[in-house]
Amino acid sequence: MNGRGRTKGRPQKQAEKKTKKIDARFTEDEYEIICEMEKTLGLNKTELIRHRLLNDAGLLMVNAKELIVLLDEVGAEMGRCGNNINQLAKYANILRKRGIPSPVVIERFNILFTQYLKNQQALDASLRRVFRMAGA
Repeated sequence: MNGRGRTKGRPQKQAEKKTKKIDARFTEDEYEIICEMEKTLGLNKTELIRHRLLNDAGLLMVNAKELIVLLDEVGAEMGRCGNNINQLAKYANILRKRGIPSPVVIERFNILFTQYLKNQQALDASLRRVFRMAGA
């Protein structure tokens, strides 16, 4: 033997033992939502409800799959806006090289680019809020 005594039974848990139980009833629709959240978040129903009630009572639980899909859509839309701005800038440069400056094109470019920058700043602020909520 290695000098250690034999241990009997399962080792004692360090955390406080959970002895209290709460029963709750849900409609079929509510239960399906809980089951979907269970699959999406990778938590069992007990952990999901305990986590939501005790840890995040005032916070939002983020559905990671849905968030990624929405971020992908927003990124694609921002890319399309950027492409439109680039095409407009290219057209303005062609007109400038030919000696036909177009105040309408330049004005439209300035309006679109200003709006694009505002949208980009709003998106950045929204993402920071989501990241703070998810990481808290």
